[in-house]
Amino acid sequence: MEITWYGLSCFRISERGRITVITDPFSDSIGIPTPKLKGEIVTISHDVPGHNFVEAVKTDPHVLNGPGEYEIGGVFATGIAMHNVETMQRNVAYLFDFDGVTVLHLGDLSHVPQQSEVEALGEVNVLLIPVGGGNSLRAELAAEVVTLIEPYFVVPMHYEQPGLKIQLDSVDKFLKAMGVSNPQELDTLKITAADTPEQPQVVVLKPQV
Repeated sequence: MEITWYGLSCFRISERGRITVITDPFSDSIGIPTPKLKGEIVTISHDVPGHNFVEAVKTDPHVLNGPGEYEIGGVFATGIAMHNVETMQRNVAYLFDFDGVTVLHLGDLSHVPQQSEVEALGEVNVLLIPVGGGNSLRAELAAEVVTLIEPYFVVPMHYEQPGLKIQLDSVDKFLKAMGVSNPQELDTLKITAADTPEQPQVVVLKPQV
């Protein structure tokens, strides 16, 4: 499996012989260039600018924008409502299963989920988690969520980037909260079902254009 980050909460998740998933595509209205994307599935965590620009995907994808269970092209996707009941902020997380390799995209999650919600997720190989605050998790809460979910790999998203008009904290705050001084920095995260480190590995992806 290959996971590539394009900025904010937008990723391409792909595996040879399987369909490609695009998460939370954005337009250049947020200050960074709109990526040119191709995929068979597009997920929208919540319907606001910066997370819902389906037009960035130059194919005719299946668009998932709510809770439910879906099976498309051999990939299982589960949309999970993770709304913040205090602020009334809507958010849908998506759990993808590519032949036993699971990826959880938390969208714009802004609170720590209940233990029962976390247990219902099962094993998570890769966690894509917002860490920059704003309308989503700030660093300390994001680190708490990582501890609850116990993924094998942690990829931070939704944090400060050059040119981004949204005011967010830097990824360094999250790394400090996680006690990580030398994270892996990669263009693309490539993993298999056999990659199961004992401790969560934090991987900082370089945004691709």
